[in-house]
Amino acid sequence: MRATHLLRTATGGAGFWARTFDVLKRNTERAIKFQAITDTFADLPIAQFRTPADVKSIKVFSDAELGGFSTASLTLIAPHHSYPTELPPPPPPPCPGSPPHPYALFWGSISTELPPTRPEIQRSGYAAFRTRSPKATLFGSNLMDIDPYTYLALRINSDGSRYYVNLQTDGIVPTDIHQHRLLAENPGGWETVYIPFKEFVRTNNGVVVWPADLLRSRLRTVGIGLIDRVPGPFRLAVDRIWATDRIRPEDEQPPERNLRDEVD
Repeated sequence: MRATHLLRTATGGAGFWARTFDVLKRNTERAIKFQAITDTFADLPIAQFRTPADVKSIKVFSDAELGGFSTASLTLIAPHHSYPTELPPPPPPPCPGSPPHPYALFWGSISTELPPTRPEIQRSGYAAFRTRSPKATLFGSNLMDIDPYTYLALRINSDGSRYYVNLQTDGIVPTDIHQHRLLAENPGGWETVYIPFKEFVRTNNGVVVWPADLLRSRLRTVGIGLIDRVPGPFRLAVDRIWATDRIRPEDEQPPERNLRDEVD
């Protein structure tokens, strides 16, 4: 009995085993599908925003952490409800494809003003959010394997600002980030953006690094950042983020599942 208690304490309790069995289940399903060449892999959900817990699982940051003056928040927006007065105007309900369920609003204001007490800070004016690092399982960290997939898909409503998608892998250099511009073709309306994983570019502190290959079997986090340093308010609505091997019609969306037990 004591040994069982110690094992549960050391591994983090029931959540650890639930995550472990979930990894085992997903890997088994992938192995079965691999045997049938004609099968396609089910879409891999990465982030979805339906509850306050979904938003809480996301890390939001800006230059304010270094003394800057930019602000950034991620707020759950429920349709057909009143909005907090401090929020910028959300996507209007008549927008094409407006979801009937809650979604997240990444919003704030960019400032390029430098902190007066930090002379070593020479650049300011950024804001971003990302998923948190996966929790541990019996098989190690529950990293995402996107190797079977072709695209990163994002269901968004953009204000047209210059956003970038950031991927962090479990590579040798932890500060390496693979980036790609989030190109919205319909600012002000809902749309699904598909970015081929092969087009992400490896960077370190904003400088392109070679080789640029993405370690696709060990994806740690996915995020979106605003780094064009244009002062003023910004707003990006995000419904879901997932990995897929096919481009879907706009009126067809992948199934959802609970993601909250898989991250810190």
